[in-house]
This record gives sequence, C-alpha cells and structure tokens, in this order.
Amino acid sequence: MISVEEAKNLVLTGVFKQQKVLVNIQSALNFFLADDIIAGFSVPLFNQSAMDGYAFKFQDVNKSLNIVDEVAAGDVRVVKIKQGEAIRIFTGSKVPDSCDTVVMQELTEIINNQLIVKDDGLKSGGNIRKKGYQLKKGDVALKKGTLITPAAIGFMATLGIQEVNVYELPKVYIIATGSELMPLGSKLKEGQIFESNTHMLCSALEKLAIQPIIYTVKDNQQETEQLIKEALTKGDLLILSGGISVGDYDFVKESLVKNQVKEVFYKIKQKPGKPLFYGQKGEKNIFALPGNPAAALNCFYMYVYPAIQLMLGASEPFLPMIKLPLENKFVKKEGRSHFLKAKLWGNTVKLLEGQDSDALQSFALANALVYIPAEKITIEQHELVDVYLLPN
Repeated sequence: MISVEEAKNLVLTGVFKQQKVLVNIQSALNFFLADDIIAGFSVPLFNQSAMDGYAFKFQDVNKSLNIVDEVAAGDVRVVKIKQGEAIRIFTGSKVPDSCDTVVMQELTEIINNQLIVKDDGLKSGGNIRKKGYQLKKGDVALKKGTLITPAAIGFMATLGIQEVNVYELPKVYIIATGSELMPLGSKLKEGQIFESNTHMLCSALEKLAIQPIIYTVKDNQQETEQLIKEALTKGDLLILSGGISVGDYDFVKESLVKNQVKEVFYKIKQKPGKPLFYGQKGEKNIFALPGNPAAALNCFYMYVYPAIQLMLGASEPFLPMIKLPLENKFVKKEGRSHFLKAKLWGNTVKLLEGQDSDALQSFALANALVYIPAEKITIEQHELVDVYLLPN
C-alpha cells in the first residue's frame, strides 16, 4: 500500500492530457486554456476617461476654463485644447493627448460655459485610465491552464480573440460490477440492492460537462474482461466501481491485467477507499473504485476528479483546500489517513454522523471533507485541520 500523498503525486505526474482543439470563446466556458493568451495590443488601447466629467490641463485646475468641445465614447476625432480650455468628456471616451486630467462632473460648477473645478483632492492624471495600465502589447494576458470563466471570456473578447485552444473532453466509460446490483424500478429480492454508483458518478461527471457511457455487469470474469476491452478501445478514461478487492467474486483486477492495463498503484493507506486501483494503457487512464458508494465518491473526488482536470489542462487540479478549526474532537487509529464527511459551520468545520464507507446520507449533507493524516491519532476540539471543499 502507498500513502495518500504518494497516490496523489502519481496521479499528478502520470496523467496524459487530451488533444488540443480550437473552439469559439462562447463554447469554451469551464474548459482550461491550452496555450498562453498574448495581448495583441495594450489595454486600454488609449488614455480613457474613467468618469463623466471634464478633461483639461492640470496646470489650469484653479482657473475658470472655457468649455470648447465634447468627446463621447467612440469619438475618433483628434481633439486639441489650449491653455485655459476644457472639454466635456464621458466614461470610456478617449482623452485627448493635450489633456492630462479629468474631473468628475459632480465636483464642478458651470457658469456661462465656464468650468470651475471644485475637487480639492484632484491630482494630475486623475480619473484617467492610462494606455496599457492593465496590459502592454505582448504581455501574457491569461496563462495556460487558466479556467475559462465568464469573466475570462469577456476579457478575451476585449482583446479581440474569437477562438482559443483547449483540451477536448475525454470520452468516459463507467462500469459498475456486482451480481447484487439491480436497476431502479426493479422489485428487489432478498440480497439485492439498487445500483447507485453509476447515477452518482454520472452526476459528478456532468458537472464537468462530461456525458459518460455506462455499463453494469454481473460478477462474471469473461463479461467483465469484454466490457473493459470495449471501453479501452473507444474511451479515454475508464472508471469501474466494485469488484476490486480480493474476494472470490472480485474479477476487476484480473480482468484489467488480461487487457494489458499497467498498474500505477493498487491500495492506499486511507479510509474510506483502501482498495483503489489506478492504471494506464497507452495514454488511457483507468480507475477501479471500491463498490461502497461513499468510498467510491471519496476516491472520485480525491483522485479521479483531479485526473480529469489534468486531462483538461488545469494548472491546479485538486479540490480547493483550506484550514479550519474542527468543531468536534476526533480520535482514530494510527496507520491510515482519514477523509471525513463534514459541513462548514461558521468559521469552523463540523464532522457529520455516519462516516462508514457505505454511508451516503451524510455525504449528501456534506460540503467538505476533513483530511486527517495517517500519523495523527487525536484531533482536539478547535484544532486546525485540512478541509477539502466539495464542488457545489
């Protein structure tokens, strides 16, 4: 078995990125930039008024100024003023080169077309967005690996960018194994349960705009091998749930070996989710998760989610983590790291009841996972702990 830290590092260094694809910026939301965005021109492109007001030479600030012109946003005329003159100007308008200061209109008085400045705190250059103050031509506007948000799309549009390179979404297959699993709508018999992991994992993937292809299979090695072969032929990422332990009816690991999947790691010193397998075949990534649903979801968020983010080019693939004081004391055995379902509670974090590997009710109520390292035994009340924030 390996540690949580070793497993995370193996995912971080082992995952292959997807192929680049050129998309319109309107189709790029929630992808990651595959290349740096370089500014083709300075932003702003010209000295720009930050206010509705009046532009003039600052040396005339204490004089009565003659208003000689008006410059609206989008006005491309070359306007010049002389000493003792001012122009009416509006937010976003180009400030003439002959002006060096703008006063907001609320701090002025106009008498017979004469401007009187009443802003005692005004300084030379005030209320002007200087050319290139945000970006100079040739600067890196957004770095490779940046998540493309609505603001990023708006920013790229200001740079005149219509298309960007991103990494294409992976084709994902999910295979749930277990003869006891029955589809929703079935009439359960003794010893049977409703299959829930595919619904859960599919929903988690849909948050990443991925529509997986889903299979279920009974505990049958030949059928398991065949489905794995098909998924590895057509897909980029294969996620299995169940059948990865060492029971007589756990056929997943052997079926992966038969399909020439190279093991990267198998079993992690963690709770829940000890029997986790990560492997590769060529540039394809394979994760075999435990069958217990809470353990499966924990492993998804800690390892599969960051693997997908890496495939898509994310610079920070893991769930965001903060430190908070723990509301309740916690004691565990030494040797295994723990991921505990929790809820943010004001400026603290509170552990929820129901930490078993099959307990989904507490996971449904959780918005965080508290991480307790393997070497820790006792966490005192209000002691700072690492808290992973779950996706909304």
